[in-house]
Amino acid sequence: MTSVAEDLTTEWQRWHDEREETLRDPHGWLSLTALEWLQPTPRAIDALPGTWAAPGDGTVVVTAAAADGVEVDGTMVDGSVAVTPVDGAPGVLVTVGDKVVELARRTDAYVLRVRDPEAPTRRDFTGVPAFPVDPRWVVTGRYEPYAEPQRITVGAVVDGLQHFPTAVGTVRFTVDGVEQQLTALAGKDGGLSLHFRDATSGTTTYGGGRILRTDDAAGDGSLVIDFNRTVNLPCALTAFATCPLPPAENVLDVAVDAGEKSDH
Repeated sequence: MTSVAEDLTTEWQRWHDEREETLRDPHGWLSLTALEWLQPTPRAIDALPGTWAAPGDGTVVVTAAAADGVEVDGTMVDGSVAVTPVDGAPGVLVTVGDKVVELARRTDAYVLRVRDPEAPTRRDFTGVPAFPVDPRWVVTGRYEPYAEPQRITVGAVVDGLQHFPTAVGTVRFTVDGVEQQLTALAGKDGGLSLHFRDATSGTTTYGGGRILRTDDAAGDGSLVIDFNRTVNLPCALTAFATCPLPPAENVLDVAVDAGEKSDH
């Protein structure tokens, strides 16, 4: 018969393997090789054909000849094509050979990112270091939803940039007999997103904070929080991400020695 700790480790390892496999995606976060802020004047970008511009009307304009091999929505660009990225949403993807160019809006600025399967960060990736799995870091907390979701403003790893996540309530839990609380953000596919810093941030873990996604709370508000599944945001893995910072109040005064570490 296996112990609770053994079962926890087995399930975590399966989850961690899937997480690392996702990071190895040919056009995932580890494939980023460039981040360029676009301007109204069309300009060339290193290692890409054509020109790229953000004229200030809510669009990004891609100009290329058919021979350049630039495709938008499966159609070859031969002239100029305007696309409309949405702030806070995934970028518009443009194909250039085996590369993918992401065109995204961040607040009132427009950014171009190149995703290259041959990126050194992807090619040399050997896995994400993590703390040993520990049942101590599986706690039952309580979720207290707000009467209405609240759009809040947080900073970003890029100076001057802001993000506007939706806060949905407060999560309270106890560590070593001391109550802690975090502002909970809406999860992308349901559940909650807990974005926080703790006493390990900037030492054994990434200084910009980490994130933990949970299932929905039970009907009585109880919520299982498994800090062993705390992960780095993309900005811990690449210099070409524009990740949000945690809400200002989401700083724990304990060292969460669980989940992913930083090797940068």
